[in-house]
Amino acid sequence: MSFLWPQYLWFLLALPLLPVAYVWLLRRRGKPSVRYSSIAVAKSAMAGRNWKRHVPPALVLLALAALLVAAARPVATIPLPWARTTILLAIDISLSMRVTDVKPNRMVAAQEAAKQFLQDLPRDIEVGLITFAGSSHVAQRVTLERDVLVTAIDAIQMQRATAIGNAIVLCLAELFPDHGIELGAMTFGSSRQSRSIEDKAKPQPKPITPVAPGSHASAAIILLTDGRRTTGVDTLAAAKLAADRGVRIHVVGLGTVDGHASMGEGMSIYLQLDEPTLREVARMTGGEYHHAGTAEKLRAVYGNLGSRVQVQARETEVTAVLALASALLALVAGTLSLVWLRRIT
Repeated sequence: MSFLWPQYLWFLLALPLLPVAYVWLLRRRGKPSVRYSSIAVAKSAMAGRNWKRHVPPALVLLALAALLVAAARPVATIPLPWARTTILLAIDISLSMRVTDVKPNRMVAAQEAAKQFLQDLPRDIEVGLITFAGSSHVAQRVTLERDVLVTAIDAIQMQRATAIGNAIVLCLAELFPDHGIELGAMTFGSSRQSRSIEDKAKPQPKPITPVAPGSHASAAIILLTDGRRTTGVDTLAAAKLAADRGVRIHVVGLGTVDGHASMGEGMSIYLQLDEPTLREVARMTGGEYHHAGTAEKLRAVYGNLGSRVQVQARETEVTAVLALASALLALVAGTLSLVWLRRIT
């Protein structure tokens, strides 16, 4: 914990004087003599309530201490429950995902790892699913419902080609719906002669001020692919859009790196994971690159990423919380004083 106005903490040194003054007042009140027919009767009458008389002053002392700390404007690093983290899973569904070098095949291994990832992820993190091959689709918008996401993962159907850049752009469009990010315009250009009423109603691209890569603490993209871009938006151009918005892209490269893989049943094809580009995507955006050559490694990678994309703790001024605690302590002290002692101490 740090303080914006630490000089006010010096007032805490005066707090020990209050208990001293309290004891002095008690002794001063005890000096006047009060006559009882029996001292034993007086002691017996006061024994049951003697400790209670000290509770309200003790609470007032705590209230003053909390108020003085609040005056110093403390700042604490705490997770904010209203600032949810959003994760978008972008999964390659190109036909090469049928390759069996990752058992039972790349697609099944990716589906199982993604479902395990969802199971281990805290329930207060929103997750969405983007699938991509030659085109990209929002298979499931961000949600807290894990069952819906599992259904979307199980319903994946493989297609031709690989458009990694399109997947990144579509993820950003989902994360920033007010930024006017339009995949179609980036893919085919925006110089159409006429625009439909629906197109005109869409948010127009707005200029943004680039931020530090990876500085957007409430959103992340996990991109899984087993190949290289064959169509669509340039991968690094899409990564630049993410970097300018501070969104981290954690990249998982699946399968073989040397280019030779088996489709099963004796069929061999040539595939090559574009590791240099994928590593650059992770570097540009402040994310991480992981290569997963086996199903076990893929599950480990997803587990590692799950521990990195939790709700981020943020520095927050807690002055109001301490001030409220001080007020509540003072209120409890006054209430107990009225109930137990029939007066305000």
